[in-house]
Amino acid sequence: MTDHAFPEAWRRGLYETITRRRDMRAFLPDPIPNEILARILLAAHQAGSVGLSQPWNFLVVENREVRAQVRAHVEAERLRAAETFDQERREKYLSFKLEGILDAPLNLCVTCDQERFGPTVIGRNTIPETAVYSTCCAIQNLWLAARAEGVGVGWVSIMEPAVLRTILGIPERIVPVAYLCVGFVESFPERPIFESNGWLPRLPLHELVFHDRWDARPRPDLLRALESSRIDGAQATPAPIHSAEGRAQ
Repeated sequence: MTDHAFPEAWRRGLYETITRRRDMRAFLPDPIPNEILARILLAAHQAGSVGLSQPWNFLVVENREVRAQVRAHVEAERLRAAETFDQERREKYLSFKLEGILDAPLNLCVTCDQERFGPTVIGRNTIPETAVYSTCCAIQNLWLAARAEGVGVGWVSIMEPAVLRTILGIPERIVPVAYLCVGFVESFPERPIFESNGWLPRLPLHELVFHDRWDARPRPDLLRALESSRIDGAQATPAPIHSAEGRAQ
């Protein structure tokens, strides 16, 4: 064991931020101060990336006419997606508010440049998709930093990348990875929206962890920890956090 763990208050703050992050759909029109937006983007830029390639760009979209074009495309795709569900699920799906493109004070398009720093990047040769995976790490950093700042983020994925490229003037070689609505909100729900409205259940962690080989159950001691551990300290007593010496705190 080492003594590199953060102080307990820092760790609990981190876990609280992770647990309380939400995919938001309703926003206040209040502008986001530049200093806060800069901190959120800096947090995203601190993400790990394959070979330190930093393949991301952050396109801040404020122009309302541009956002209206994006929203019109999303609405068409929403109606098209509804046809893939049976009647009962379709009605429920159409009742959901799935974006706040025009409500939020700004949108962010996070992109991936898979050619940044040339064709040869450490770690990217065998799995080229790691550039996109790295960009997803930046998006998660952004999302968590925004939550810590009291700013809501909503990921809008009902869109064709080619259409988004055209609207935003993104070069063909650049991959649009995420289109995000960003803004302050009235409140953050206690649980993710799709969990609380019964669209899909929260899967138990212990059912998703295997040991050594696919579908092999974890060893009993790890299984017990997986079944009992909590990190949402505001809702339940978390499992003890251990110091470097192994003592519960």
